[in-house]
Amino acid sequence: MSLIMKVKPFFHFITLDPVNLSIKGKFLSVVSCFIAILVVAWITHKFSASAAYPIIVASMGASAVILFIIPHSPLAQPWPLVGGQLVSALVGIWSAQVITDTALASACAVGGSVLVMLLFRCLHPPGAATALTPIMAGDPITSLGYGFVLMPVGLNVVIMLIMAIAINRWVLRYEYPTVPHLADNKNHKLNSLIQPTQRTSISEQDLEQALENMDMFMDVSAADLSKLFTDAQMQSFKRSRGNITCADIMVKNILTVEYGTDVEETWKIMQSEKLKAMPVIDRAKRVIGIVTWNDFFKFINVGPNETFSEKFRAFIRRTPNVTTDKPESVGHIMTRAVSVLPESTHIADLISLMSNQGYRQIPIVNNKNRLVGMVYQANLIAALYNESHDYAKNKPLFV
Repeated sequence: MSLIMKVKPFFHFITLDPVNLSIKGKFLSVVSCFIAILVVAWITHKFSASAAYPIIVASMGASAVILFIIPHSPLAQPWPLVGGQLVSALVGIWSAQVITDTALASACAVGGSVLVMLLFRCLHPPGAATALTPIMAGDPITSLGYGFVLMPVGLNVVIMLIMAIAINRWVLRYEYPTVPHLADNKNHKLNSLIQPTQRTSISEQDLEQALENMDMFMDVSAADLSKLFTDAQMQSFKRSRGNITCADIMVKNILTVEYGTDVEETWKIMQSEKLKAMPVIDRAKRVIGIVTWNDFFKFINVGPNETFSEKFRAFIRRTPNVTTDKPESVGHIMTRAVSVLPESTHIADLISLMSNQGYRQIPIVNNKNRLVGMVYQANLIAALYNESHDYAKNKPLFV
C-alpha cells in the first residue's frame, strides 16, 4: 500500500500537462517551431561568408519553444530574446578565450551570462546555452572571435524575432509583443473585451505587490493574472445567473432614424418620446451610428448677445434655401463610433460597458448584424436583481 501511495504522485506529475493548449494549439505551435527554425537556418546559410560559419546556434531551438508555446511570457519578449542572446554570446566568447579549463570556463559562461542578463533585464534562458556554445564547440567557434556575436547569433536572433512577430500575430493569433496593460481606452470597437480589474476590487498594483511578496519568479504578468481573475469571476457569474442574454432583456421595436432624416424631425421624435439617444440605421437596418442630445448641443455656439434657446431653434430648423452652412440631416451630427452587441451575448458582458465605461444604452443586433433592440441601464439592473417579470416590459423614460 505504501509503495502505491509513493508511486501515485509520480504518475500525477507525468499526467499533468505543463501547457494549457488545445490539440489545435499544440499542432500550430509545433508547425511554428518547424517553420521558424527552417527559415532561420536557410537564411543564415545564404548569408554565410564561408562554410566555416555555423548556420544556427542550438539555443535557437529552445528560444523557438518559448516564443511559440508561451509567447506572453516576460522571457519571450523582444528585448529578452535579442539582448539575452547577444550578451550571452559575448560572455561565452570571452570565457572560452580567457579561461583554459573547460569546467571553469563553462561555469563562468553560464553564471556570467545569467548575471549580465539580470543586470540588463533581458533574462532569456536559452541565452545560457548560447554562452556554452563557444566552450563546447572549441576552435570552430572560438576562431571566429567576437564575430560569433554577429554571425551567426545576431542574424539568427533578428530572423527569429521577425518570425515570432509574424507567426504569433498571423498564425497563432496572439498579441505579440505583449504590450503592458495600460489605462482603459475610451474608443471601443465592436464586442470590445472587458478590461481586466474593471469589475473587481483587486487592482494590478495589488497583484504586482502579491507577486513581489512571493519572492520567486512566476512566468506570468500582473495583467495576465488580472485577466484570469476577471474571466473566472465572469464564468462564476454566468453559472450562478444562468443563460440570460441580451435578447432576454432588450427593448424591442425601438424608434430609429436614418442617415437622411432631418435634424428637426429627429429632435421632435426624441422630445415627444423622451429619449436621450436613438440608433441611426441604413435601409438594411444595420447600425451606422447613434444620435444623442450631446450631438445636437455640440454645434451650438452662443454669442454675447444671443441666447441658447434662440441658437438651438435656429440650428434644428430646416433651412429653406438650397445651400446651407449647418448640418441638415442626422447623419451629419450623429456619433459614428457606436458599440453594438449580438443578441446572444450574456448580460455579464454588459456590466463593465455600462457601469465602468459609461454606456447608457447598447444597440443589439442579430446574426445578420441588423438592429433588433436596445438594452438600457434599467433593463440590466432589473436582470441583475433577478426580477421575475419581463425585464424589458417598460422602456426607461430617461436613457
